Amino acid sequence: MIKNTVLITGGTGAIGAALCKQFDFDGYKVVANCHPSDIQRGIEVVEELKLSGIDVELVTFDVRDSRACETAIADIDTRIGPIAVVVNAAGITRDARLANLERSEWTAVIRTNLDGVYNVSRPAIAPMSQRKFGRIINISSVNGQRGQIGQTNYSAAKADMTGFTKALAREVARDGITVNSVSPGFARSSMIQSVPEAERESIVQQIPVGRFAEPEEIARAVSFLANINSGYITGTDLSVNGGYHIG
Repeated sequence: MIKNTVLITGGTGAIGAALCKQFDFDGYKVVANCHPSDIQRGIEVVEELKLSGIDVELVTFDVRDSRACETAIADIDTRIGPIAVVVNAAGITRDARLANLERSEWTAVIRTNLDGVYNVSRPAIAPMSQRKFGRIINISSVNGQRGQIGQTNYSAAKADMTGFTKALAREVARDGITVNSVSPGFARSSMIQSVPEAERESIVQQIPVGRFAEPEEIARAVSFLANINSGYITGTDLSVNGGYHIG
């Protein structure tokens, strides 16, 4: 039996690695993407996953490069197997208050976090439409819903992702493809651990459940939306933030 393939962009980050584990458990052939400049760390993450019995293939391409995305997706589809699920999890931050935010920092975040979703989703749609099945799941953020000081670029990209998700969901619904997003709150990761302890404690105090999310909790939400039995859920956002933003 040929396994369905899932492509996870940003698949070697904290949430990305959890997604790899979850989709391997769900029976998918897992393909994790990382940026070419991050290949050494990507190899280390994949090797660690393999030591845990998780079968992952690493592919490197820049989600900002539309041609590279087209080439990579065509190669995965033919060489590894039909892509049934795309999880757009690649993302970066370049934080600064708007008064100090350089244009290069604005552009870097928009090109990766928003343009990357377009660049990867577009070439994946046609094969999915032909097969009359597909799942596209975009990793958004609570800060795209409530905003965050110092993240006008990041919040804008994630908020725009919501509109993209809803519009594309309408376009492809009759082709058996669902398009949804998951908006995590603060998840336990090396990034959050680098924040000073006093600031971390301040954030936790604002979260009703009183803790950060585990990356596996985000992965389970994505898995739910990817399931074959979730075909009547499309164009929606699943917020996983511990009550940090209710509204």
